[in-house]
Amino acid sequence: MKFGLVARRDKAEALKLAYRVYDFLKINGYDVVVDSETYSHLGEFDEGDVIPLEEFDVDFIIAIGGDGTILRIEHKTKKEIPILGVNMGTLGFLTEIEPDETFFALTKLLDGEYFIEERMKLRPLLQSGKPVPDALNEVAILTGIPGKIIHVKYYIDGGLGDEVRADGVIFSTPTGSTGYALSAGGPFVDPRLDVVGIIPLAPVALSSRPMIVPADSVIDVKNLSTSRKTIMAVDGQFYCYIKPEVEIRIKKSPRKAKFVRFTREIYPKYTMKLKKRF
Repeated sequence: MKFGLVARRDKAEALKLAYRVYDFLKINGYDVVVDSETYSHLGEFDEGDVIPLEEFDVDFIIAIGGDGTILRIEHKTKKEIPILGVNMGTLGFLTEIEPDETFFALTKLLDGEYFIEERMKLRPLLQSGKPVPDALNEVAILTGIPGKIIHVKYYIDGGLGDEVRADGVIFSTPTGSTGYALSAGGPFVDPRLDVVGIIPLAPVALSSRPMIVPADSVIDVKNLSTSRKTIMAVDGQFYCYIKPEVEIRIKKSPRKAKFVRFTREIYPKYTMKLKKRF
């Protein structure tokens, strides 16, 4: 069994815990590789075990950080590697355990007392063919100038869904329903559902409301803004400008995110974190 280790880079406690996890696994005879960015912020790891995140080829990744750390892993790794998330962020909707549970959880993982949960992702495709990472949380089409609105039309399986003048439109997975989409007025969506949420961001027309569509839908978005900058953001990790009249196709990705879980409970975990958020 081989492990990859990634830590939040701006928090000393996360880096220190990462080294303790590294030491624990090495002492117990397991192969461990460490993300090179993690190593650049804490150089105590064996240099021979350090590789770029993009080259990880392991059985499990231990992610010590918040949701941003997990999204970074999902954007950079080339394989569908199960992630065990240790919450060193603010809320950690994607993480499974708290720091004080780390070694108990690792022992359960090593003993095979876990299951793998899969989460759907979205694949945005640009007309230009420019490569764009899959989205675990959301694809957001946004104004590039604060205070100015964008103008887009989106089509669902060829039929007009809506014509929107707004600060933006968010296309969210169930996983992303607790993030940007929720802040914009979208519903919490049970992560076991296979759907996409479409949430206008501060729309001008009161008729532009959040919508839930089947995950197998093909969504085509046309940027009608001719003179204002429009941005596409994927999971808050990837950004690019969208030219006028450019079309974006959003559909369900063939790839999935995989997470190590120890309990099948969903609502107690999410309800408590939503209470903390609000």
